[in-house]
Amino acid sequence: MKNFKYLSIFLVFFLGIGCQKLDIEIDTSLSRDLIDSSYPNKSREIAALYGALPDGMLYIAGNGMMASATDEAEHTFERHPLQSFNNGSWNPINVPDDVWSRYYRQIRLCNQALISFDKVDLDGSKNDPSSSSQALYIAQLAEVKRWEFEARFLRAYYYFELVKRYGGVPLLKESLSLETDFSTIKRNSLQECIDFIVAECEASEPQLPPYSSLANYPPAEIGRRATKYAAMALKSRVLLYAASDLFNMPTWAGGYANPELISLTGGSRTQRWQAAADAAKRLIDTTDKYAVALHGNYQELFIANNFNRSENFLLTNAGANNTFERNNNPVGFPNANGLTTPTQNLVDAYEIKVGTGTTATSVAFDWNNPNHVSNIYNFSNPNATSLTRDPRLRFNVATNGIATTGPQIPYGLTFGTPARFVQTFVGGLDAQPIANATKTGYYTRKYIQEGLNIINNNTGIHSWVLFRLGEVYLNYAEALNEVSPGDPRITQYLNLVRARANVAMPPISTLPQLAMRTRIRNERRVELAFEDHRFWDLRRWMDETTLKANITGVNITGNTRATFVHTPIVVESRVFDATKMYLYPLPFSEVNVAKGLVQNPNW
Repeated sequence: MKNFKYLSIFLVFFLGIGCQKLDIEIDTSLSRDLIDSSYPNKSREIAALYGALPDGMLYIAGNGMMASATDEAEHTFERHPLQSFNNGSWNPINVPDDVWSRYYRQIRLCNQALISFDKVDLDGSKNDPSSSSQALYIAQLAEVKRWEFEARFLRAYYYFELVKRYGGVPLLKESLSLETDFSTIKRNSLQECIDFIVAECEASEPQLPPYSSLANYPPAEIGRRATKYAAMALKSRVLLYAASDLFNMPTWAGGYANPELISLTGGSRTQRWQAAADAAKRLIDTTDKYAVALHGNYQELFIANNFNRSENFLLTNAGANNTFERNNNPVGFPNANGLTTPTQNLVDAYEIKVGTGTTATSVAFDWNNPNHVSNIYNFSNPNATSLTRDPRLRFNVATNGIATTGPQIPYGLTFGTPARFVQTFVGGLDAQPIANATKTGYYTRKYIQEGLNIINNNTGIHSWVLFRLGEVYLNYAEALNEVSPGDPRITQYLNLVRARANVAMPPISTLPQLAMRTRIRNERRVELAFEDHRFWDLRRWMDETTLKANITGVNITGNTRATFVHTPIVVESRVFDATKMYLYPLPFSEVNVAKGLVQNPNW
């Protein structure tokens, strides 16, 4: 907690113009009173509270996604910080995703902002009798009221980001003074943390607008400021995690002396699953009331102007750039580095669709089925008997660009020259031994804006999705299957996700609880790929087998559709110690200063 020793009572915050990111600067010329009493200054302070919301596209070292610390992807840089997750070398001194000080700094800013809202001076508009000034006063008054709950929602969000990594953490609900003895600060129980976060979501939700619109926020902030839906979605996610194995089965910690820090103590497991189901369903019912539904085009949820998609409840604005494209386009394309490379593990999770229309069915991809292998990247459907892959595979993953059957699949990166196709076959333009070429045989496609001309340094607005309706449908299905297996609403909401207009996968039928659990988890895997869920899902499920499984890719020989041969290969062996790696270690620098902070099990 030594970071709290550097508290400043003088702060100024500024919000960039248009699509600039939110930033924070120190300015000793502006006192706390001047911030609290000034409408413009207070507005900037609240906007700056969003500054630590994650941008998962550039999350680790500016070019790494958490997907590369899961079985979704492999980072092509062998010495990238993310590799310490994969080889088991991370420790209390070196965690690539060390957010402790980052989020506590932001929590401190939230606490400071929450000190006072009744001091904001609105007399200029209040005392002007003109209709325009009175309308402005009413709008400003409503905005000031909303600010408190934006700050409380964001504080809850930052606390959950800590809790899902560390378990119980110190709950600091007020600004600390410089006289505070930080060495005595202790961790709150996990139950206290979960209860606080849920309560803050419940308090914020009715005071926030249902969705971002011009009536509530400036044009540049639509989709990027807190809403009722975002608060409800956070509550849904928190309660789903709270009901899952990790926070209910502390035996993995091997006699840890402080189980209350890593396991819940209030209520029963059944009650927790029911609470998770109820929270998700309440949000679903609320979105139904406002006619919010899944967006028909899956790919459009993650590219330019995705802040206008009503399915997306909250996004992080990364501004106009082409960094993600430079980082992740196939290496054979100009100025591209091909860093986040999807695995065969992920590709295999996308089902095979058999047939068309109402008689179509779907089955798991099987390497032992020659028909599956010969249709491994077949996204067309030239006849009723064709086997095709789940379309979400091609939206998320750039596969070898010539299908074994059916037409070619354009990648769309023309750069003013005739289009070409991704070539990851041996000897191809995007394959080994080219520097940084994929080891897995795949490149990332999700979030890629394929029309950007990187040679000319064209840019596009990039926004990272933090919450969306598709996740909530899957949260509901998962929780309901645990508390009420066989309930028809389980398949109802799973199939709504699968029935998206440009996905159109066959419906899933009712299954026994264990089989349905497997299908639900796979649906999360393919629907939410590269959205920073897999790392946490595998841990909350305590899926040790998957966490330590080999990472696989594909070796493709031949150079035409007719001659391609696909052979699965092992790319990397992963290390996972189930006696400690379900949770992060608290930073050594903090535990060393605050002696009251108990370290997590076996770290």
